[in-house]
Amino acid sequence: MNEYFVAGIALLIALMAILCGLWRTRRTMKRLDAMFAAATDGTFLETDFDESRLSALESRVRRYLTASALSARSIQEQKDQLSTLISDISHQTKTPVANLLLYAQLLEEQPLTQQEQSCAQAIAAQAEKLQVLIEALVKTSRLETGILALHPEEGMLSPMVKRAAAQYIPKAEAKGITLTLGQTEGDACFDPKWTEEALCNILDNAVKYTPAGGVVTVDVKNYELFSAIRVADTGPGILEEDQAKIFSRFYRASDAYQEEGVGIGLYLTRQIAQKQGGYVKVESAPGRGSMFSLYLPRERSGETEKNGRTP
Repeated sequence: MNEYFVAGIALLIALMAILCGLWRTRRTMKRLDAMFAAATDGTFLETDFDESRLSALESRVRRYLTASALSARSIQEQKDQLSTLISDISHQTKTPVANLLLYAQLLEEQPLTQQEQSCAQAIAAQAEKLQVLIEALVKTSRLETGILALHPEEGMLSPMVKRAAAQYIPKAEAKGITLTLGQTEGDACFDPKWTEEALCNILDNAVKYTPAGGVVTVDVKNYELFSAIRVADTGPGILEEDQAKIFSRFYRASDAYQEEGVGIGLYLTRQIAQKQGGYVKVESAPGRGSMFSLYLPRERSGETEKNGRTP
């Protein structure tokens, strides 16, 4: 009898130990879940968790998330400082750049020798390049830090695509390039103003790198989840090893340095696409031209709502 009693007590103790372990494990999992949820939302604070009540695993996770949160805040602070610096530079250089352009224009109107005329034109070209660079940097920094937010709404793509293409038809004709529109009907969830700017960056590159006698074609292709605005050209094409790099800030391919530009247009285009839940894709081969596709979601997604919210 005593043996059965002892065995029963031992079994009861074992069951209680198991239940206690399960309860502690469940409590730990709930706390870990709360930690990771806070980290995902960007609201994790070290003061929200009392280390004296945490297990060793929870304590290590807490220290890791605290370090990650501090790192994220530090990066955001650096981005904010950079954005402020760029805005200050933009404000301080606006008047000098405008004066450079004005004086260069006045110089070109004077009776100059051919060499002096070339110098005046070079001054004007470099001032315009500086102006474009500063404007692009300001837009990019404000997009990255969320100062400027996109406001995607469901709508038809055709009017926006036609407006963007119309801006580059005169430039294409002046260069002897044919710019044609294909099928442009389609719908997507997009910010018309910023998406038009993204498309114009792609069109600018297409016209810039396509030689005289070439063709640039713009159309829209609709898929189940995305609509793609495609810009195809008959330019020199892009080396495979350069295709992933061309969307980096200030990157210029080795064979593109003779062309005008600052190497930030495609980077800005990718930022605009990503903040709308879309992406940019390039298909190209040397000697066979290039096709850039700007993919936009056809319906509002979670990513679109997060990035398109009003600041």
